[in-house]
Amino acid sequence: MSTNNTNENPNAMETYKNFRLPELSDTDAVDISAFTNDDLADDMDGLNINFKRIKIPSGGMVQFEIPGDDLENPDYAKYIEGIIVHNHDACAYWEEGSENEEDATPLCSSVNGKLGIGEPGGDCITCALNKFGSGANGKGKACKNMRILYILQDGDMMPIQLNLPPTSKKPFSDFYNMAFALRRRAAFGSVVQLGLKKVENGNTYSVATFKKLFDFSGEQLAGVKAYAEGFKNTIKIMNQHRSADAISRADDTPVYYGEEGNGSRNYISSPGGVINGDTDELPA
Repeated sequence: MSTNNTNENPNAMETYKNFRLPELSDTDAVDISAFTNDDLADDMDGLNINFKRIKIPSGGMVQFEIPGDDLENPDYAKYIEGIIVHNHDACAYWEEGSENEEDATPLCSSVNGKLGIGEPGGDCITCALNKFGSGANGKGKACKNMRILYILQDGDMMPIQLNLPPTSKKPFSDFYNMAFALRRRAAFGSVVQLGLKKVENGNTYSVATFKKLFDFSGEQLAGVKAYAEGFKNTIKIMNQHRSADAISRADDTPVYYGEEGNGSRNYISSPGGVINGDTDELPA
């Protein structure tokens, strides 16, 4: 893990001074700020926005597989560089032995790591399947705890989605604490580099590595912040609908959108608790 910036590499620093965000005209910026949460929620009702998804590879590989237009011929990259515009927890429990199958659907999943939907469902914190020792042969957890990162790369219009498995959650947490939390800085305030390293510990697997490359400042930081806040707001509203739909399918319990003091619809009430919507759906 490293939090070094680009002082050692002037060329890299010059590159990220010119980091290209999705372009918005002054008119676009005014129009976007005029849209309320209700406006966005109405438009997204029933829609499913998907991001290009990248997974940590298996078998100790040290290159990312990046899907492109040709699904049979993905691209490969040693590093991913960009801005972490949003990140959140997620959980999923698969039938034993099927967790690594590409098309296996979780028996229970949580889009925020707090409320599980499915079997057994309920409070993730108190769930027996979310305790150490509940996994196969009494090791680890039966429920897979993950961290979802949304990474905006230079010149892209939309972020990519990277799902961190349990073995990469602690490296990310350690990196976040050193690079951002201890400096009282948001994760979207810097360009980061993600890599992979091979680990052999009875099994051979890949673990994500992280390095801070560049800190934004001034007008550039303001632009990044505006983009990140708009993206987070969109994700929250989108996933309110996803969570509501999942709850309805699971137990046919009606759900409704509540209103906070500002009148915006930004939480869902259900017998299982409150979902804040600050999440993305899990892969099926």
